[in-house]
Amino acid sequence: MIFIDTNVLVDVIDNDPVWGDWSQRQLDTAAALDDLAINDVIYAELAVGYDDPKELDAMIVRSGLILVPAPRIALFLADKAYQRYRTAGGSRTGVLADFYIGAQALAAGSQLLTRDPRRYRTYFHGVRLISPSVN
Repeated sequence: MIFIDTNVLVDVIDNDPVWGDWSQRQLDTAAALDDLAINDVIYAELAVGYDDPKELDAMIVRSGLILVPAPRIALFLADKAYQRYRTAGGSRTGVLADFYIGAQALAAGSQLLTRDPRRYRTYFHGVRLISPSVN
């Protein structure tokens, strides 16, 4: 299973002029290798772009994504990583979602496709990332 970060999906949905092609190529490559997964947090982040949950659910099905609820161990690991982030001086408060995503990928032993790997590299050393080489 390969977890797909929200930013990659939004790039494709919005046809982002900078990242859209890269994200679509990575999704196609990943889909040929394994199941593509999102968790509850990614679902919630994607919901901002939809007025009806049926529309979001249809996009998820069309994209070949599976929704994988986070196990308790992933929630626990997310909190511990977030605590380390804050203790180290991290001041951004809107980043907790990244910790849930990284922790679940780590707990599942899965790869994570993201175009913003910095926080995952720092706080989830065991997660195998698929990301641009420039980050």
